[in-house]
Amino acid sequence: MKRTATVGVLAGAVIALAGFAPAQASEGSAMLSVLHGVPDLTVDVYVNDELTIDDFEPGDLAGPLELPPGTYTVAITASDATDASSPAIGPVDLPLEAGVNYTAVAHLTESGDPTATLFTNDTAPTAAGQGRLTVRHVAAAPAVDVLAGGTVVITNLSNPNEAKLDLPAGTVSAAVAAAGTTDPVIGPADVQVAEGANTIVYAWGSLDDDNLALAVQTITGMQSSPHGVPAGSAGLVATNAPGQAMGVWIGAAVVLVLVGVGSALAVRRRASIARQER
Repeated sequence: MKRTATVGVLAGAVIALAGFAPAQASEGSAMLSVLHGVPDLTVDVYVNDELTIDDFEPGDLAGPLELPPGTYTVAITASDATDASSPAIGPVDLPLEAGVNYTAVAHLTESGDPTATLFTNDTAPTAAGQGRLTVRHVAAAPAVDVLAGGTVVITNLSNPNEAKLDLPAGTVSAAVAAAGTTDPVIGPADVQVAEGANTIVYAWGSLDDDNLALAVQTITGMQSSPHGVPAGSAGLVATNAPGQAMGVWIGAAVVLVLVGVGSALAVRRRASIARQER
């Protein structure tokens, strides 16, 4: 009876904790997000000729969606289209593999033509205390340099490419400048790089039309396993608080059990001494 109750409590705890798990691709599925990076154009998104996203606004990010692996045909139309027969972008085929995290981006080429690019998001574990910063150039603009805190950290990034850095978790003042210069054309803007997360920054829009902008996507769940027991809470982010509290309660329970066992042994020892004295 007690074992059944204990199993039930543990199962309930696992179910409750599962609600805090980040959205990750399971072994048999793919994860897909969609970013709209074409300025001044509200669109509809059709997947395999079915209307999937209605009235999608520039700068919006949809998903992630968990999908069976396979190839999906995506067409992007004007928002008043009745079907996918006359797309503004596409149709394009997106091959999605099981267990992989993707972002499909509707954006402009360097010359200003609408297009779409499928990016594979890096979900490899980061070192303890580190986060990943990914920068993607999807704007109608020449190659750019990326500055962090006024220092160039990525050079000559062209459309539609990306660059990645693993950095200490914290706030980064990011800016985008024309390649070979330090005068920002976007930013600076504060970007939060979280431990165990891939923070993806998109430079989108058009330089000629003066509507360049940043979009940010965050993918979590890439913390490395700890190599030791920390001697305090320094460096913990807010999302770690529930786990920290759980550790405190478990530690308190262990202490109480040990105290109870010690008390019981002490009582038995005193009783034994009393019997011997008689």
